[in-house]
Amino acid sequence: MVMRPPIRTKPSGGVGRRALLLGTALWCAAGATGCSQDTGPSPGSRTAPPAAGTRTAAGAAAASTSAPASAPSAKLPAPAPWRPGPGEIEPAVKLAAVRLVEALGTWPSGRGGPRNAAARAAALGISGPLAGRLAAQAGPLTPVADQAVVRVIDAQYGGIMPDTASVLIPYTQYTRTGSAVHEGGTTIDVRLERTGAGWAVTALRPGRPGPPAVPLGDSARAVLAQPRLELPPAAAADIRSGAVHEGVLRAMLRLADSYRVSVSVVRSGHPANVFGTARPSDHPAGRAFDVWRIDGRPVVDPATPRSLVSAFMRAAAAAGSYNVGGPVQLSGGNGVNQFFSDATHHDHVHIGFAG
Repeated sequence: MVMRPPIRTKPSGGVGRRALLLGTALWCAAGATGCSQDTGPSPGSRTAPPAAGTRTAAGAAAASTSAPASAPSAKLPAPAPWRPGPGEIEPAVKLAAVRLVEALGTWPSGRGGPRNAAARAAALGISGPLAGRLAAQAGPLTPVADQAVVRVIDAQYGGIMPDTASVLIPYTQYTRTGSAVHEGGTTIDVRLERTGAGWAVTALRPGRPGPPAVPLGDSARAVLAQPRLELPPAAAADIRSGAVHEGVLRAMLRLADSYRVSVSVVRSGHPANVFGTARPSDHPAGRAFDVWRIDGRPVVDPATPRSLVSAFMRAAAAAGSYNVGGPVQLSGGNGVNQFFSDATHHDHVHIGFAG
């Protein structure tokens, strides 16, 4: 990924209570169980603790597959709608993307299958034909199961332009089949367009990490065992696949010496090209990773000290990254455009490596 000129978008200043209530009501109408009108912080929101869906050394679920969870009662966690935090440039974009992912990936007992998934999408106001296409594109988001609950870990931009956007959503999904409860998840690239009625989802591109590598390298094993590196399901599966660049792995470990690092995206689920261009992104090649939270502080939150974000970006450069992007435009650097900032990177830090 290389720097491109900032996209000038007008901050929307947040989402009002009425909009949040409407989004929650639509999400509940899509078939979620355990839904309430509580609009307080949810386990899937930006203020959630790491255990709400990220992988730590305590354990990791394989992306796009499922692993048995200890749940003798065969009960799933309650749904917890994600909400945008303060500092978002276009919160309506993320809400439109997340509500669809939550609706497609969450259903009560006996309401699985493509037809019910399309009905849940249609309940959000999506036209019947498009709802059917989106349900068909959902892939690992709609596995065969008696019941399911999705909890969104984060929603970050894969790209934001005046009339088009990509929102990357790493999530954990809990499913029940018979008496067995499983935990899985991946990252999904949600594409949207601005319409006269607001932002509308046009396509879903779920990430599909490769199978685990045998044997797995020392650096990859160290990353998976490092408790200060919080990895969502798809990112953990990317590491296990053996397809992540050695420089990325070493940088993760070096940064974890000084910071608690919440990774959002590595390979799977990221656009193939830098959004809005024909230039290949470093992510699909396993040469980049994104960080949405540093020491428990979301990058997008204006209450997060800019000094913390700036120091982290410089530490990433010192760890070998040639291309560090974030919400702060830093000076200096060892090469042209080593540091960059634009609207897309307002909510995360991008850390890229040369091949």
